[in-house]
Amino acid sequence: MTVYLVGAGPGDPGLLTVRGAELLARAECVVFDRLASPTLLERAPAGAELVAAGKAPGSADLSQDEINALLVDRGRSLETVVRLKGGDPFVFGRGGEEVEALAAAGVAFEVVPGVTSAVGAPAYAGIPVTHRGVSTHFTVVTGHEGATKPTNDVDWEALARTSGTLVILMGAGRIGDIATRLQAGGLAPDTPVAAVRNGTRTDQRTVRTTLAAVATAGVEAPSAIVVGEVAALDLAWFERRPLFGRSIVVTRAREQASELRSRLEALGAEVVELPSIVIEPLAASIPSLHGFGWIVFTSANGVSSFIAALRDSGRDARSLAPARVAAIGPGTAEALAAHGIVADLVPARFVAEALIEAFPDPAIPHEPVLVARAERARDVLPEGLTDRGYAVTVLPVYRTTIATPDPAAVARVRAGDVDTITFTSSSTVDNLVDLLGSVPDPQPLVVSIGSITSETARSRGLRVDAEASESTIDGLVAAVRTALEPDV
Repeated sequence: MTVYLVGAGPGDPGLLTVRGAELLARAECVVFDRLASPTLLERAPAGAELVAAGKAPGSADLSQDEINALLVDRGRSLETVVRLKGGDPFVFGRGGEEVEALAAAGVAFEVVPGVTSAVGAPAYAGIPVTHRGVSTHFTVVTGHEGATKPTNDVDWEALARTSGTLVILMGAGRIGDIATRLQAGGLAPDTPVAAVRNGTRTDQRTVRTTLAAVATAGVEAPSAIVVGEVAALDLAWFERRPLFGRSIVVTRAREQASELRSRLEALGAEVVELPSIVIEPLAASIPSLHGFGWIVFTSANGVSSFIAALRDSGRDARSLAPARVAAIGPGTAEALAAHGIVADLVPARFVAEALIEAFPDPAIPHEPVLVARAERARDVLPEGLTDRGYAVTVLPVYRTTIATPDPAAVARVRAGDVDTITFTSSSTVDNLVDLLGSVPDPQPLVVSIGSITSETARSRGLRVDAEASESTIDGLVAAVRTALEPDV
């Protein structure tokens, strides 16, 4: 039984350490700060207890004493408890107090360091806290020492005489007084200052100013404030990514959204997950596959659900032989390949109509074909293959149902407070419009993965602004970039 104090980093979930990710994956209870990225909680097991312990100026979900007591209680009864803390647990994170409480209670603990915002935020703003020929050392100091200390006894005048770089955390509210004292200590009024708000997050903003002007420069909390010559260096990269500052809604089922989300986030976008569908595998009874000339898969979901049902019946991919296998597109073909199955037929266009055209003539009259698909789907494929002379058996292996998404995300999209909505299937369109109750006003840009999805969107009253030239995640991301960067 151990309580693990895990540093979540300053905001970008990609900065979580490997050790932190391993612990989250087996946590029975996660006690998390408001500064921890919410997406990190998805790493916890489905049944894990999640306890919000965040603090904000003037408010808190739990007091520090309550947090300490909670950690002791859970640490005595559970095998793995993760205390997920923003930044690093031991850098102005009160991790020391929590460890003291655990030690006094005889509860085992471990500290997993994280990236502190004192280094991470400047790095994401393109500011090295040390730089050859400019600064050989840096000092990290808090501008706010908590409610128990109404006055700040930091000797700012002395810090002004240390040279090097000064990084001030939690100092936005007092930056005018701090700047005055630093100047009184000898720092020149034109000393460069950079304040990085929400560092490493998709809403990061950097204010560059001087010590004399910082009080009126609009510095807002939470900011890491860098004072010194390095603050004049502008090696920015994070805020220059092509989709930085753009908010994009992903409507795919949560279990499918990770690839699209990671691709968009890598380009700098804020991804708003609003899964409008849930994938439910059906307890399908896989018939004997002997005699089928073709087995057709219309989605990656169909592949995974079919293979799962096949295994439940005591069979595996070898049971498909000697039938040939068709996939509606490369995503479906990749899903098959993950199970050791190579698709014999993938059409040039990734729609049912193209698959019908690509099919060869039946090898024998009424050659049997099995189509594994969703419970509700267009009948274009089975009808088209029947017209071609095949004997088609449709096997529903999964269904899509309406998801229950985050109400705050629904309200945001309903108000049109996002830049773009992406759709990857007709069901995501139908279910999102049903969830919203109407078309958002103003309507954000709508980007569709293909022509069928676009048709559905238009039929539901949506304006389609861009459509992927290839019905893949790559194609969808490219279409998003075209819609948001028309001049690039």
